[in-house]
Amino acid sequence: MPKHVMLEVNGLEAGYGSAKTHGYAQVLFGVSLSIAAGEVVSLMGRNGMGKTTLIKAVMGLLPVRAGTVRVEGRKLTGAAPYRVAQAGLGLVPEGRQVFPTLSVEENLIATAANRNGNGNGKPRFALRDVYAFFPRLQERRGNFGNQLSGGEQQMLAIGRALMTNPKLLILDEATEGLAPLIRADIWAALHRLRAEGQSILVIDKHLDALLKLADRHIVIEKGRTVWQGTSGDLAANRADVDRHLQV
Repeated sequence: MPKHVMLEVNGLEAGYGSAKTHGYAQVLFGVSLSIAAGEVVSLMGRNGMGKTTLIKAVMGLLPVRAGTVRVEGRKLTGAAPYRVAQAGLGLVPEGRQVFPTLSVEENLIATAANRNGNGNGKPRFALRDVYAFFPRLQERRGNFGNQLSGGEQQMLAIGRALMTNPKLLILDEATEGLAPLIRADIWAALHRLRAEGQSILVIDKHLDALLKLADRHIVIEKGRTVWQGTSGDLAANRADVDRHLQV
């Protein structure tokens, strides 16, 4: 029996600026994608190709010029960001954006919600679960956000998103600029989440790690989908994908 579709994006067009002042710069040109429940999908592309713009449009952080966004069949095109979050999309944004003057624990508690309960009213992720994923956060739970290293801030950003108990976890530049050991911790956490059935959309540049994690892969270039396929397809067509990514 096919799994239900968690996120469906069809023909999305978006950009920046105002058409009224002729200052509109279109970035997305009809991008489509879908993610099923329990599926992990990677979104790849060179810098400036539209990956973050797509995420912003999906999350309601950027106006959509054309196309549709549906979460579990519910049309949310152009909805306010808090409506999109309430529908079950949890974002780990590029740049982490943790609250600098709140402690680690306050950062986590601030976003706590139960948008993907396990059926008995209890959330899948509470403080103890996030600390189990990232023991370093428990060690630093009294430290302010601006006292953390970049890697610790990324763990906190992921933990904060998990505390919303999202139906779909979206990570924009999941391991960008992190030390190799911290990066390995992040990938290990994502593998654990996948094993638990968490739906994930992940933007990253590390193909070898994405091959091991994701079920399917999408490559966008200049705001258009130029390649998509399974990990098997990616392994078999690595040179073609590398050409699009200029790896």
